[in-house]
Amino acid sequence: MDAPVQRRSGAGPSDDNHVLVDGANAALPINPQSPYLVRDGRLMRGSVDTGLSVQVVPRPRFYDLVTADGVPYEKIARLHGADVLATTVVQTCIRYAEQDRCRFCAIEESLRSGSTIAAKTPAQLAEVAEAAVRLDGVRQMVMTTGTTAGPDRGARYLARCVRAVAEAVPGLPIQVQCEPPADLSVLTTLREAGATAIGIHVESLDEEVRRRWMPGKATVPMEQYEAAWDEAVRVFGRNRVSTYLLIGLGEDPDEMIAGAARLIDRGVYPFVVPFRPMPGTLARRDGIGAPDPALVRYVTERVAALLRAAGMLGADQRAGCAACGACSLLQAAGA
Repeated sequence: MDAPVQRRSGAGPSDDNHVLVDGANAALPINPQSPYLVRDGRLMRGSVDTGLSVQVVPRPRFYDLVTADGVPYEKIARLHGADVLATTVVQTCIRYAEQDRCRFCAIEESLRSGSTIAAKTPAQLAEVAEAAVRLDGVRQMVMTTGTTAGPDRGARYLARCVRAVAEAVPGLPIQVQCEPPADLSVLTTLREAGATAIGIHVESLDEEVRRRWMPGKATVPMEQYEAAWDEAVRVFGRNRVSTYLLIGLGEDPDEMIAGAARLIDRGVYPFVVPFRPMPGTLARRDGIGAPDPALVRYVTERVAALLRAAGMLGADQRAGCAACGACSLLQAAGA
C-alpha cells in the first residue's frame, strides 16, 4: 500500500503513514513483514477480512504550491490525517544537545534533511493555512515549537503566528503547544490571539523517568507544569488543555493511570500515546524498542474509561492531537 501522506522525523511522537481506518485518522507504520494487508480498501489478515476499511489519505493540493517568498508550502506545514494542518514554527530547540535532549525527539532531524525550514514566519503560515483550508478542506491546525531561550519558551512567537492565521482563516480551530512559560500571562496572550486549545506536554509524571528520558525538560519542576496546566484551564477551559503521556518509557503503568486521573480532575486531557523509536532519536540509536501492545492496551483502556466518566472527549477540543487522535488509541477506546 502506498501512502502519499507521511511524516518523517520531527517533534511529534510518530514517524508513520497517514490513513483512515473506518473513517478515523490513524498514523501507522507500513511494514512489509506485517501479516496484515489492504485489499480493495479492506484490512485483511491473510484471506480473512478483519471488518475494517482502510483508505490512504491523498496527497493534498496545497503541497504543490510555493509561498510568495519562494518556499514550498510542504516545508511550512504538513497534512496530518485527512484534515489537520500541523507545523513546528521554530524547528530548533535549546535542549537538542545530547546531554539535554529528549531521547524520543527528532525535531532537528527534519531540518537537517532539508524537508523543512528553521523558522516559519506568521505570513508564511497564514498563506499556507488559507490554501490548505480552501483547496483541501483542512478543519483544524496544530502549531508546536522547539523551546527557545527566552522565559516565554517560544509562546510569544506562537501567539504572533496564531494571530496571523486567525486573521487569514477566521474560525479555524488552532491548538498551540509549548513548555510551561515562566510568565503565565502569555497563556492569555495565546488565547486572545485566537488559539482554541493548548498542549503543555510533560510526557511522564515519574521524576526518574523524566531525568532519564528528557534531562533538559526535567529541569523544569513539576510544580511549574501544574501551575501552567491550572492557569491554562482557567484561560482556555476544561478539556481544552492536554498533555502527552508516553507509554513505554519505564513508568509503572498503574502509577501512570493514577497520574492521568489526577490530570483529568484538573481538567487536563491526558493524551496517552505509545512511544515510537523514530529514526534519528537517541532511543533508536540505543536500540530501545516500542512498548508491548498489551501494555498499550491496558493503559489506554483504563485512561479512556476515566475520560469517559469525566465527560472529556478528545474530539470536543476541536483542534490538536487529542482532537485528531491519529497517534493514539484513545478515540478507538471511546475517548
